[in-house]
Amino acid sequence: MYNTNANFGAKCSKVFWFGYKKTVLVDMGSGLIIDVLITSASVADSKAAESILPNSGATVADKGYLGLEGKAKENGLHTMIIKRNNMKTNNKDYDRFLTKLRSPYESVFSKRDNLTRFKGKENNQAIEYMIATAFNMSRALALIS
Repeated sequence: MYNTNANFGAKCSKVFWFGYKKTVLVDMGSGLIIDVLITSASVADSKAAESILPNSGATVADKGYLGLEGKAKENGLHTMIIKRNNMKTNNKDYDRFLTKLRSPYESVFSKRDNLTRFKGKENNQAIEYMIATAFNMSRALALIS
């Protein structure tokens, strides 16, 4: 039997899926994709992102990456992560600023579908690298013109 490495993931208490998650590291200066990681859907976003953290700078992320703050600070990164609405440390003005800061880079994710095409994590990882390379070539043309 073929080992798919896939598992069940959940967005909330009512939304489940079977498959994989994609974690993408994007350079805020150029909008180029630096790294892509495919994990099974049961892996937490913050755990997946730990392995593709940059070596320096700031990390801007949404609420799903709150667990990343400790590891990022250990690596000397400045974290800029949007807080959940029910958190005591939530600052709505700062979160609005971060949302506006992230909005140009959301186009990286909006133009891609979330379906996996192949069985196995390795096959899906390979195709995501190819898609990221094609995206970066297209983005590079926009940057030089």
